[in-house]
Amino acid sequence: MTTMSKADLQSPTDLGANANRDIPAALRALLADVFALYLKTKNFHWHVSGRHFRDYHLLLDEQAEQIFAMTDDIAERARKIGGTTLRSIGHIAREQRILDNDADYVEPQDMLAELRSDNQQLTREMRRVHELCDEYGDVATASLLENWIDETERRIWFLYETGRSGPNS
Repeated sequence: MTTMSKADLQSPTDLGANANRDIPAALRALLADVFALYLKTKNFHWHVSGRHFRDYHLLLDEQAEQIFAMTDDIAERARKIGGTTLRSIGHIAREQRILDNDADYVEPQDMLAELRSDNQQLTREMRRVHELCDEYGDVATASLLENWIDETERRIWFLYETGRSGPNS
């Protein structure tokens, strides 16, 4: 049996030691936010009620699937550049910046507004990570972030338009 050292676990990359430290740390926090947003979106999907139940239920399920689809790519990107990623639910709780909602009941319009705000927060966090990637010349992570920002802005748009009050609501 061989013993592995930390150096044995480092992935080969030309980004440098500071990038290998800073970018994975930023990605861990981002991943925690994504998991928090995923679970909140599923929570609201499971608990939505009212006259627009079917539409909201389906919208939130679709959005949750899209959010969850980001998780593996974020974690694997951190590993590709020599970092580590989340290891447990407790680790998520320590890193997340998006707040949980454990309320017994939330009005459907409030669900949409809260998720819109959380997605806006996620977009801001992704832009910060993108700036960090730009500093270190990590174009691969930056490219992934650009796609996720676009997807998140689409979710924000859908939540905004779905939650608008109009003459036909």
